[in-house]
Amino acid sequence: MIRLAETLRRREDALLAKRGAAWAAGFTLLEMMIVITIMLILLAIGAGRYQMSITRAKEAALSQDLSVMRRAIDQYTIDKEQPPQTLQDLVDAGYLRGIPVDPFTRKQDWRTTEDSVVLTPEQTQYGITNVHSRSDEISPFTKTPYSSW
Repeated sequence: MIRLAETLRRREDALLAKRGAAWAAGFTLLEMMIVITIMLILLAIGAGRYQMSITRAKEAALSQDLSVMRRAIDQYTIDKEQPPQTLQDLVDAGYLRGIPVDPFTRKQDWRTTEDSVVLTPEQTQYGITNVHSRSDEISPFTKTPYSSW
């Protein structure tokens, strides 16, 4: 009888040990759901930051492109004693390597401003004095339309 009780106890201990090992080797459904929820929250935060960094990079590119084109317009006007009639004039004269692509519209289509501003006394014609983006979007950082930059 004692041997039978000891044998049953050993078998029971062996079964508990096997179950304990199986439980220790895996995760419960609740644990998996918690981990997935945390991962989704972190992913959502990261995606938002990624989109904002893309927008900041586009804004920096737009600002740089506008600055370069405006300097080229001014230099062309001073050198040729007349402003360019088109942006292609700046490329043809070697002031720009090419007309840049607007980072927001993804086109080489810029809105130019023609004024009767005279930069030099020798200037006799009017032409392009400024350039802007054609994008209708508004900057989420400065709350101004890109077309007014």
